[in-house]
Amino acid sequence: MLIKDTLWKKAVAFIAAGIIGGFLVAGLLAPAAALGSTLTGASIDFFDQLPSDLDLQPPARRSQVLAQDGSLIATFYSQNRTPVELEQMSAFIRDGIVAIEDARFYDHGGIDPTGILRALYVNAQGGRQGASTITQQYVKNVLLLSPAVGAKSAENTKTTASRTIGVKLREMKLAITLEEKYSKDQILQGYLNLVYFGNGAYGIQAAAKTYFGVPAGALTLPQAAALAGVVNRPAYYDPLTEPGHVVDRRNEVLDKMLQQGYISPAQHAKAAASPLALDVQHTPQGCAEATAPYFCNYIQRLILNDPTFGADEASRRKLLYQGGLTIHTTLDPDLQQTAREQVKASLPATDPLQRGAALVSIQPGTGKILTMAQNTIYDPTPGLGHYTGNLTLPEKDSNGNSLHGAGGFQIGSTMKPFVFAQWLNSGRSMNTVLDGSVRIYKAGYPWKNSCGTTTGSYDPALGQTPLPNDDPNHYYPMTVLQGLYHSINTITFQSATRLDFCNIQKMATAAGIKNGHTNKPYDLSSIASLIGTHDVAPLDMATAYATFAAHGVRCTPIALESVTGPGGHTYAVPAADCRQTIDPDVAAGVTYALKPVLTKGSGYNIPVKKEQDIFAKTGTTDGHTQTWTVGATTGIATASWFGSYKGFGPEWANENITINGKYYTVLDGANIAGTQWAHLMNAAAEQYPGHRFPSPPPFMLR
Repeated sequence: MLIKDTLWKKAVAFIAAGIIGGFLVAGLLAPAAALGSTLTGASIDFFDQLPSDLDLQPPARRSQVLAQDGSLIATFYSQNRTPVELEQMSAFIRDGIVAIEDARFYDHGGIDPTGILRALYVNAQGGRQGASTITQQYVKNVLLLSPAVGAKSAENTKTTASRTIGVKLREMKLAITLEEKYSKDQILQGYLNLVYFGNGAYGIQAAAKTYFGVPAGALTLPQAAALAGVVNRPAYYDPLTEPGHVVDRRNEVLDKMLQQGYISPAQHAKAAASPLALDVQHTPQGCAEATAPYFCNYIQRLILNDPTFGADEASRRKLLYQGGLTIHTTLDPDLQQTAREQVKASLPATDPLQRGAALVSIQPGTGKILTMAQNTIYDPTPGLGHYTGNLTLPEKDSNGNSLHGAGGFQIGSTMKPFVFAQWLNSGRSMNTVLDGSVRIYKAGYPWKNSCGTTTGSYDPALGQTPLPNDDPNHYYPMTVLQGLYHSINTITFQSATRLDFCNIQKMATAAGIKNGHTNKPYDLSSIASLIGTHDVAPLDMATAYATFAAHGVRCTPIALESVTGPGGHTYAVPAADCRQTIDPDVAAGVTYALKPVLTKGSGYNIPVKKEQDIFAKTGTTDGHTQTWTVGATTGIATASWFGSYKGFGPEWANENITINGKYYTVLDGANIAGTQWAHLMNAAAEQYPGHRFPSPPPFMLR
C-alpha cells in the first residue's frame, strides 16, 4: 500500500507540473485577461516571477600547450571539450540526437505539450519516459556545467536532480526564452557542444575523438547513432564498460531515425548490423602526461604567476583549465626528444644511485628556451626516481612566486669565465703570465671588494689545506688564457688578486648569473666563491653563456611565444628584453678563450663535432658531487648537469663509483655531463647553425 501511495503522489506531482506548465504556455501565447480563471491568473503570476535570463557563457573548454611547430605538448582541462560549429558535425549526429531525444524539436517553442501529456500517460501506467525537450536539456546542462555556475555546480546538480516542480517550471521558462533569442541550429549546436558523453568527454567533438578517434564531422551513421544514445544515461550506456547496452541503444536510435525519415531502410540495416568498433583515444591531462612534463609545469607556473591571466592564482587556474587557451611555446620538439633521450641514457631515473641529469638550451640573441629535460619521473607519488621539482630552474621567479625549481647546484669551475671576463674588461691581456704555484692565502689577505667584504684563506698555519688544482701537474707559471681552458684554480685566484670582487660580481650579474634560491646576485663574500661554491640554476647558466655567444647581449629566457583565447583574444606574454650588458670585445675574448677547452683543455675528450665554432667550460665540485658542461655556438647555448639533487656528503660523492655500468675513479664535468651536452649540440648543429665568433681586439692577445 505504501509503494502505491508513493507512486501516486509522484504521478500527481508530475501531472500538476504538466497542467501548470500547459496553462503557463498558454499564458505566454495570449493576454492574461483573456484567460479569466483565478487559477490561470495565479499560474501566470507565478510563472512571470520565475527568472528568464540564462547566462550563456562559453562552456568550459580545454587549453592546449603547443611546441614551436604547433605539435601538442600538453592539455589542461576540468572538462575535456572542444566546441565546433554545427556544420563541422556529421549530419548523422545532428539527426540522431533529434530523433532519439526530441522528435518534435523543430516544431515546438521550447517545451512540448504533446510530449508532456505522452509522458504523463506512460509514467502513470508505470513506465518511464521523460518530457524534456533538447532546449530544456540544454538549459539544464548550462545550469549544471557552465563555468559561470562555478562553485555552485554541486548545489545546482543536487537541486536539479530532485526535479521539483519549481525547478522544472524554471527550466520551461528559460527554454521558452532561449527559443525566442536563438535559432534551432544555434540551440542544437550549443547542446551538442555542452552535453556529457561519459568518460570525461564533454561535447560531441571530444566524444567522437574519445570513442572513435575521429572528429565530429567524420562520424559515420553507426558511430553517430551510438553517441546519440549515450547522452541519456552516460554511465549505463558506457561504450567502454557496457558495449552491449550501447549497441542496443544505438539500434533504438537507428529505429527512430528510420521512422522519422532521416535514413533509408538500407542504411538502417547496414548500420544496425555493424559492430561497435571503438577506437579509444585518451586525451592527456596535465603535465604528468605531457611530452615534456617539466617544461609543461614551467609553462603552468608562468601562467599561474602572471596577473595578466587573472587577479589571483585561483582565477588564473580556472582560465587555464576552463578557458580554452592556445599556448604557443618556444620548445623545439625534435631537439627536446633528443634531450630526453640523452638524460635518460645518462642514468635511468629508477637506478638505485638516484643521481640527476638535466639539459636546458637557449637560443642566443632571442632568449627562447629550446629544450628542458631531466631524467626523473614527473610523478608526485612516492617512488624511485619520482620527482616533480624542475632541476633546471631557480626556486622562484623575480617576483618571489614559486617555479617548482630545485634552485640550482654548485657550479664549480663554470664560474671561472666570469672572473676571466672581468680580467679582460679591466683592460688586461689574456696572455699575461701568472704564477700558478701560489697556493697559500693567509687570513686577512687584502682582497679588494668596493661594494662589500670578501674574506677567506687557504692557510696551513690554521690547519687549512693549500688551494688545490684538480690536476696535480699544473702548479707553475702560465698565461691567464691557459689557466682558463685548463681550469686551473691557482691561476683564477691569482687573477682575482688583481681585480675588484665587486666588479666580478657585476660581470656575473650582467651575464645572467644569480643565486638559484634567492635570485640575489652571486655572493662573492668568500674567496671560495671564485670556484663556484654557490647554487645557480642550469637555466641561468645557459642564459649567461648565451650572453657570451650573442656578443654580450643578454636576453631574459622566454618560453611563451603567444597565448590566445577563444575568439582570437590575445594575452600579453613576457618579452626577452635583450640588452647589451657586456662589452662585445669582452664577449669575443671569452668565446676565444673557451674554444680550446674542447680541443686541448679540460673538455678535450667531449665528443662534440669540432668543425663547429663552439666553446664550452666544464665544472666539478668537491667530492665530484655536481658536474657540469656549459657551452654554446652563436645558434644555441646549452647547460648540462649531472649530480646529486637529494643531498650532500660522502654518500652523494661521485668517486670510485660505477655509474650506468661504467667505473669512475672520479667523475668530472667532461664525462657524463659533457657527453650528453655534446650529443645535444651535435643534434642541434644543422637546425641552429652558428656563424664564426669574432676575434678579440689585439690588446687582449698581446
